[in-house]
Amino acid sequence: MKYNDLVVEKNTRPSRKGRGISAGQGKTAGRGTKGQKARTGHRKMPTGFMGGQRAIMQAVPKLKGFKSFHAKAEVVYTDRLNDLKGKVDNFTLADNNLISSPYIKVKIITRGELTAKLDIETQFASKTAIAAIKKAGGSFKKVAVLQKSAKKAE
Repeated sequence: MKYNDLVVEKNTRPSRKGRGISAGQGKTAGRGTKGQKARTGHRKMPTGFMGGQRAIMQAVPKLKGFKSFHAKAEVVYTDRLNDLKGKVDNFTLADNNLISSPYIKVKIITRGELTAKLDIETQFASKTAIAAIKKAGGSFKKVAVLQKSAKKAE
């Protein structure tokens, strides 16, 4: 017999719940008294289930003071674009202080009249803004949000 040949088994037997007072976990078998969780099959309830009322993960976004982490697009109006020339992208808009950073979502919205012929490359534009851009002789191209590592192509 060697020390590493020993078969080590646990000394305690598995508990036999609900098998009488002498078993130590008789009657309610450690489940408390009454209620849905005291019944058989309560483990089949979905995670977050709260007795039939709205689950907590559904309620939290609707609570007062909830703040979404979804970044909203910054808005640029068409009448502010009249001072620009040629190709307009996030970097051009940021250089002209129309948006806070070139690495955010931008949406072009109609306000006033657009007279400049521009080739605009942003993330979003309203239908009326696209129509105004085309009416002025320009074009609109939808592009993805730029990442911080992206450099300005010139």
